[in-house]
Amino acid sequence: MQTTQPSIEPDRGGAVGTEFGPVLARVLDAWLSRQGALLSVKDAASGRYVYVNEAMARFLGRSTDEVCGRGDAELVDPGLATSWRASEQAAMAQSHPVSSEHRFEWAGQRHDFAVLRMAVEGGAEGRRWLCAVWTDQTPHRHRESQLRAALEQLEEQQRANEKLRLELTDQGLRDTATGLYTRPHFEDQLRREVDLSTREHREFALVFIEIDPFNDRVHDLGALAEARIFEAMGRLLRGNTRAMDASCRIDERRFAVLLSGVGLATAHSRMEGLRRQCATQIVVLNGQELGFSVSMGVASFPHTAASQQELLAACEGALAEARRRGGNHLALASIRFETG
Repeated sequence: MQTTQPSIEPDRGGAVGTEFGPVLARVLDAWLSRQGALLSVKDAASGRYVYVNEAMARFLGRSTDEVCGRGDAELVDPGLATSWRASEQAAMAQSHPVSSEHRFEWAGQRHDFAVLRMAVEGGAEGRRWLCAVWTDQTPHRHRESQLRAALEQLEEQQRANEKLRLELTDQGLRDTATGLYTRPHFEDQLRREVDLSTREHREFALVFIEIDPFNDRVHDLGALAEARIFEAMGRLLRGNTRAMDASCRIDERRFAVLLSGVGLATAHSRMEGLRRQCATQIVVLNGQELGFSVSMGVASFPHTAASQQELLAACEGALAEARRRGGNHLALASIRFETG
């Protein structure tokens, strides 16, 4: 059914309405279309469309001629049509514009619309029209969500920095950029852990972590951007390890974690969660979001190695395998089998 769309401007009478009404209507329609708003006019009595702009027609998946002359029950799901009609009835009972919100799934996407409706009378017959302007709030809501997440992360970072400041009583044991223990402390802790595990016949895990090559944005922003990423890495490692563990920075881009009393399977689960956090971490510099990822190699004592040197070699090999897979991967060292 094709219906020619009538003029959307009501005849209010008087010189101004007669002379400028059509011009104002065209300007309004053009402005709303440029803003991406959906515009519709319905016959108030029947609820059928008499006018829609191109944006509204595209949203409904029809041409403007296909929409006009039809009601919502013929164009959308029954539940949506019922909800919209209830809001329209409430608007028609008022003499002023009425705002409402509609959140729904349509064409596989989630939408969040703010709708302004107003009932008007026009024409010699005194017919009533229901005008509606739909504004998609989804991008705005998404930006608000991102802003909240960024603010929460900044607050968390401030708390972590304060905690770190209190912890740094001995600067010689910690790396100032990340707040993690330095390589000498790592080597000392590793010797102690191997001795303890050998005496008490228990296991522990060793993890090597290397930050993958930085993207072009980080390279363009330089050393300050890299420093922000190192800070984030230190914060994530401190937040994902226990007091009995040891997180260390062993060189420029490499880190190590000793997981005391933890086997290979548990270490894999915990470090996989950390790897995903790194890949989704929000790091911001000068209003630009920086991204980074890490490669991880995980070994355990005594299941993948029977000595400290074998453990280091097994962990190094697992890390090399993670890098070989293209980065942003976790690889496990092979479990050794004793032969009789």
